[in-house]
Amino acid sequence: MIKPIHITEENCTNMNKRTFLITLIFWSFRQLVFAQISDVALLTVKPMLYKKTEFNISLKAQWVNPYFQQDIALDIVFTTPSGKKLTLPCYYDSGRSGEKSLWKARFAPQEKGRYRYAATLREGANLISTSKTANFIVKPSDGNGILHVKNNWVMQFDNGKPFRGLGENIGWESRASDDSKFFKALHEDSKYNYEYMLRSLASHGGNFFRTWIAAFNLPVDWQKPVNSNRYKASDDYFNPSAIVKMDRLVVLCDSLHLHMMLTLGQGAFSVRTGGFSPTSADFFVNPKSKQRYKDRLRYFIARWGYSPAIGVWELFNEVDNVQFANKTKPISPDSIVQWHNEMSTYLKKSDPFGHPVTTSISHRDLKGLNTLPNIDINQKHIYKNTASIPKNIESYENDFHKPYVIGEYSYEWDWSKNFDDFAPEMDSDYKRGLWYGLFSPTPILPMSWWWEYFDNRKTDIYLARVRLVMNKMLSAGNGNFEKVPVKDSDTSVIDYSVKCGDKIFVYVFNPITKPTEINLTLSQSFPDYDLVVYNCENGLYQSVGKGQLIAGKPVINNWPLAAQTDAIFILSKKSTKKSL
Repeated sequence: MIKPIHITEENCTNMNKRTFLITLIFWSFRQLVFAQISDVALLTVKPMLYKKTEFNISLKAQWVNPYFQQDIALDIVFTTPSGKKLTLPCYYDSGRSGEKSLWKARFAPQEKGRYRYAATLREGANLISTSKTANFIVKPSDGNGILHVKNNWVMQFDNGKPFRGLGENIGWESRASDDSKFFKALHEDSKYNYEYMLRSLASHGGNFFRTWIAAFNLPVDWQKPVNSNRYKASDDYFNPSAIVKMDRLVVLCDSLHLHMMLTLGQGAFSVRTGGFSPTSADFFVNPKSKQRYKDRLRYFIARWGYSPAIGVWELFNEVDNVQFANKTKPISPDSIVQWHNEMSTYLKKSDPFGHPVTTSISHRDLKGLNTLPNIDINQKHIYKNTASIPKNIESYENDFHKPYVIGEYSYEWDWSKNFDDFAPEMDSDYKRGLWYGLFSPTPILPMSWWWEYFDNRKTDIYLARVRLVMNKMLSAGNGNFEKVPVKDSDTSVIDYSVKCGDKIFVYVFNPITKPTEINLTLSQSFPDYDLVVYNCENGLYQSVGKGQLIAGKPVINNWPLAAQTDAIFILSKKSTKKSL
């Protein structure tokens, strides 16, 4: 028989306590049932240094949107052989809320030896499930790893190998409809896809390119892509057809040893495209838009961050043009700079692989943007003034003490003009920009625009000429560069000189319309050297023999240089070792 409870004030208080405890136990039990990691499967049989190591994670949890990290966030926490803790974001693959779901992780080990790892599941700030700890051993590989900034001149891979980026913009694959007045058919040509363009770039000696995520190209977060026949509309949060394309692009780049500056842009931020902001001005300050962007960054890191193909994350293309899109009411520069500070800081915190971060302006600087601590590389675009590239690079580096890159350049920016009317000037400018970059302290050489045009004219084959000299520089100095002042009696001649190890490279260009003679003196003592001259146009070398000296300083006298041509003088110290 159940005794009746006599209701008193004290009993009510006790019942309230019991009810609270029972409710707490019930919801805690419910959370354990509905939020558990059931399995973490290492798919890669033999994990290798710098290579992709894949995991499948099975779990049961509830969410509104699996891509919102404030809703649900799955990570794998690694302890590296050296004892570092790395947190790798994982990404949702399939399954429904409240049922068993599949998640994936892509990891690239940057150390050899034994790793320990465990998956963690969070709802907001609350840790709700942790898997058992497991381990795997990473063996050496022939890979180089992820790129990082070393100094103003070079980047370097995880294994320490020096790297300088050489390539061009390949902003997007051909669009369904192009607005070029004279090159509409060329720009709409279906052959201009990544498979064709990147293989061509690699065959010419390129190792780097810049490309955009936009509504018409790699539209990862656009449910309704525009102006492209390559993608399908979808109700999914991330567009499946764009995800497949991005996966293929990363694999293709890895196979060709190419590295990209991936321009992320604003994404589908507008309320018209599923976002939260009615305007760009609101995008930079709206907390919901900023959180959506961080969720987007997290997904990119989780899915593609493992790959060396991601050379640099670029937050914005020409953010000053976004700022002044409404000329009568420009966006506050402070809000743009603060947004960049917040997003670059988030990237640095969330990317366990340490990819460099950049953003770009067209021509208008935003106060404070160049000094943000988590922007590794500053960037500007220069048109109709390629000759100014070396001074621009050095000026910005002197002012802000970090690498500077010219992300776009060309003889002309106006697509309403017929480039064929001044095609020789377009070609010459293309070549000059590369050489000016090679002899300037920049880790990525200036990248030309108008990729279809230069491919059609076969101008981009010229990349191979620059690659030959770049390789010699990197090999001679193991990535170390030192500027060497040079004096030429002909003030119209353009010249730049750098020392790499036991070699000095001197670039000379005759910009005028008549031949001249090169008579130059280097400021640095460099006795007992051999001289070789490289013809920039045909890629041939001419051995001159023993170099001349005046007061211990190298001199080059009476060297003929035709109108609007260039050459490189390579000075090599004679070896002091006696042959056996």
